[in-house]
Amino acid sequence: MGKHRRTSPSKIRVISSGRSRPSHTKSRTSVPEGQDSPAKKRRLTHVLVGASVTLAGGAVASPPAHADTGQDLSAAIAAIAWKGERPASRAVSAESARSRTSLQVIADGLPKVSAAEVLDIAERQIGVKENGAGGGTKFHRWYMDSYRADETVERDGGSIRGYANAPWCAMFVSWVGEQAGIRPVFGWDAYTVTYAQWFKANGHWGRTAKSGALVFFDWKGGDSLYGIDHVGLVEKDNGDGTITTIEGNTGNGKVERRVRPKSQVVGYGYPVYRA
Repeated sequence: MGKHRRTSPSKIRVISSGRSRPSHTKSRTSVPEGQDSPAKKRRLTHVLVGASVTLAGGAVASPPAHADTGQDLSAAIAAIAWKGERPASRAVSAESARSRTSLQVIADGLPKVSAAEVLDIAERQIGVKENGAGGGTKFHRWYMDSYRADETVERDGGSIRGYANAPWCAMFVSWVGEQAGIRPVFGWDAYTVTYAQWFKANGHWGRTAKSGALVFFDWKGGDSLYGIDHVGLVEKDNGDGTITTIEGNTGNGKVERRVRPKSQVVGYGYPVYRA
């Protein structure tokens, strides 16, 4: 297969891990001194200080969501919801915030969604197929229209139009989380490696197959996040060394249900399900 990992349409540079990574070649518009660029303003609209990994889904150079900064963030955590509004009657105490992960706290302001409901959304997309150029799906269009595309282009280089025919397994999974209304605790990205890093940074990463988990594959059977090639959703653990999944951007260029060996799994990302 080999087409599942996102790469930028721009030049490639080599990072210290020894693997290729898209370079940052996006052209920049001159901004007057003392003013933020439009892209930065859009990002800051969605980012709480100390929580950029959770809310923006950003690169793991940022601290895990609500990392201890020496400040009392309980009031700020309580104010986080789908679009940043304060959840009605959902005050979060500092004690409860400390006893749970940041994503679990954020989930208090989101709809109660089960793994079964998320998988139903994904299942209804089975059969959606890419065009002859390898793109053109509604998942591509949605991602290109989202502010997340601005963020990942700034991070990885290239241009938003480069996503039009890009490998789309991560865009498909991200779209499912958006449709379920739990994007802040589901994450979103177009690059499988940084998507996995986001789960790990937020303490929602493991090696156990669970229904509704995101599953990250390395076709060579490695265990490094940097070797991840593909992502899908776990439908069930078959109990025989395989899992049943729902994935976009399969070898047939479709959303399909697949049975995969666990030997190809690097790990699992666990969204917060509330029912």
